[in-house]
Amino acid sequence: MFPSILIVDDEPSILQTLSGLLSDEGFEVTTAANGYEALKIIDAESPDLVLLDIWMPGIDGIETLKEIKKENPTIQVIIITGHGTIETAVNATKLGAYDLIEKPLSIDKVIVAINNALNFRRLEEENKYLRKKALEKNSISGNSPKTDELKKNIAKAAPTDTWILIMGENGTGKELVARTIHHLSPRADQPMIDVSCAAIPEDLIESELFGHEKGVFSETTPKKIGKFELANGGTIFLDEIGDMSLKTQAKILRMLQEQKIQRVGGSRTISVDARVIAASNKNLEKEIEKGRFREDLFYRLNVLPIEVPPLRQRLEDIPVLVETFLEDFAVLNRSKRKKISEAALEVLCKYAWPGNVRELKNLVERLAIMVDTDTIDARDMPGAYNVDACPEPDLADARFFQVDDLKEAKLAFEKEFINLKLAQHRHNVTKTAEAIGVGRSYLHKKIKNLK
Repeated sequence: MFPSILIVDDEPSILQTLSGLLSDEGFEVTTAANGYEALKIIDAESPDLVLLDIWMPGIDGIETLKEIKKENPTIQVIIITGHGTIETAVNATKLGAYDLIEKPLSIDKVIVAINNALNFRRLEEENKYLRKKALEKNSISGNSPKTDELKKNIAKAAPTDTWILIMGENGTGKELVARTIHHLSPRADQPMIDVSCAAIPEDLIESELFGHEKGVFSETTPKKIGKFELANGGTIFLDEIGDMSLKTQAKILRMLQEQKIQRVGGSRTISVDARVIAASNKNLEKEIEKGRFREDLFYRLNVLPIEVPPLRQRLEDIPVLVETFLEDFAVLNRSKRKKISEAALEVLCKYAWPGNVRELKNLVERLAIMVDTDTIDARDMPGAYNVDACPEPDLADARFFQVDDLKEAKLAFEKEFINLKLAQHRHNVTKTAEAIGVGRSYLHKKIKNLK
């Protein structure tokens, strides 16, 4: 289908000439002698582009442009004028005109301007489509009450420019929440720069965040643009900010206060406009009490706190998540999409998921690869995920019922309890310690003493 063009001019000779020339170029052309007629045609046919004369009886080109953009903002408009001034061009551009061409018209210039405007429209439509797909990819899956609350908080936070602190356990999807906020924000067309605070060595983090000048480390060291500079106009995501040293925290705080950075080895101050989204799996208020996190930085970041619930608090989301992961795996690997039985889903919904959504995703991918049949069933589940198969204390035979001494009974109960929790968390001491609310070293000591 050829692009459609509406020519609006009160001079019949111009209408006739342009109409003939553009038709010969392969465009579908419609004409209008004034603004009123043009608006009727636009309402009925919605052309791809409008060539619009400024000086016309009735409503002039500027007023017509206003009406076009009010009702049809995606239609590209090129202004034609025999009295071109800088003021006219500025006003037309502010109102949404793509370009302005002066009379007498050069057909070559007209065709170039038309093609440029149509290419610009195509790019806008492609970007809109890509943003839509990116948003779908980064959407939060699930319809549980906890997930619905999370989605509402994201929807409220995204349109603002306020700094956000995302809190949640490892594997809950804090980065996904950050990306969703960015894609829903007015900064969606600008970059989102990820910074893994825990992964960058202490001696390199300042250079990574703020950049450095040429030759600062050695004669051959090139200039480096830091993460904050790269995020200018967009969003910077500081993941696991609780793992930053106090020294680095102080520099981050200064940057947030001043909205300016200075490259390592440089003297020039650079203004940076970046929305900050930080995340942590640690309880930062407890970290403040222990002297490991700056209180002033916490309150600077914690303008809009968002809590991402662990998977065990939203087990109703598991069926939706599983279907999403199976679909993504099939598309990525160009393979047939596997199904999952109700019995298998029932097994998954009984598990505690210490590794949260990340653990579920990894398991689904493993099953998609290893299961030979088209449907994943309960019998395909690894033993560790079948809670019904986990050893639970038999109250009738438990050792703490077989002794008369209270101290011995307590020790027997502790052993049964710890063994059960270790089994549920696949003998991962760190995860078990987190689940039962004790320190890792304390649990190690208990395990040793209870043997």
